[in-house]
Amino acid sequence: MPGLTFLASSPRVAPGQLTWPAWEALRSADRVLTGTAEHPQLPYVRQAGVEVEITEADAAALVREASSGTVVWLVDPEGDETLMRSVGSILVGLDEPPQIEVVQGAYDLPGARFLDLVAVMETLRRECPWDRKQTHASLAPYLLEEAYEVVDTIEGGDLEALREELGDVLMQVAFHAEVSPDFTVDDVAEGIVEKLVRRHPHVFGDVTVADADEVNANWDKIKSAERGEDASIFQGVPMAQPALSLAAQLQRRAAKAGVPEELFSDDEVGADLFALVRRLREEGRDPEAELRAAARRFHDRVERREDAE
Repeated sequence: MPGLTFLASSPRVAPGQLTWPAWEALRSADRVLTGTAEHPQLPYVRQAGVEVEITEADAAALVREASSGTVVWLVDPEGDETLMRSVGSILVGLDEPPQIEVVQGAYDLPGARFLDLVAVMETLRRECPWDRKQTHASLAPYLLEEAYEVVDTIEGGDLEALREELGDVLMQVAFHAEVSPDFTVDDVAEGIVEKLVRRHPHVFGDVTVADADEVNANWDKIKSAERGEDASIFQGVPMAQPALSLAAQLQRRAAKAGVPEELFSDDEVGADLFALVRRLREEGRDPEAELRAAARRFHDRVERREDAE
């Protein structure tokens, strides 16, 4: 049956990985056309024995062809919206328009948009003077700032803002990977995937767990084994983090390792604060979050007072 098929494909999917309906449309068409010799699907389609012609994107000519035969147009991955709109405009004025359909030849997998981010960061690192001069050290403050902004949106309950702020954090990850001469973003992804699989044997292996507490216990055992017998119980604790969260993390590690009670206290200036952190932690409360919440309440009280004056 005569007609025109616009065959679209995602630029984030490896060329040649087309759906079965896409291959059926290509093999049964009288003519297969595209407007660019650089179309990524072109070599694979031709290799499969399908003849493809490079031609000007002429809407009127396409409609004429589709009125007497089956035509497939390979849509440019960057989009052929103008051509498709022009074809639609012509069809409106026809008494017996040919059949037009759009076939999606390749679909994005979850996470495919991350490839766009990687490509953008590669371009920025190559062409932007500011991005070219950045180092891991110069970017570190921005990573901290973006992380705090994520926490701020979570506490504020603004989920739309959270989506944007998470994007800023993701950009920092891609930026650091692009800066590094020693690893790529794929190495970063590979490392975290291996770690997650290794530390979730109850999901990816044959370990059975009863509840979330047992999951945590297994996680700690696996993490301890990774560090080795001679490793410090504080290995991996970032000492540059805010003091309250640092105290809480050190105490958690020490408690799990069975550190003697007397080592938890001293008579220095910060001892009372350290003891308060311990009490909050034992009550299941996050000292950093508690102080931040108090600061937020103070902020709001002052703001309301200023607004009232």
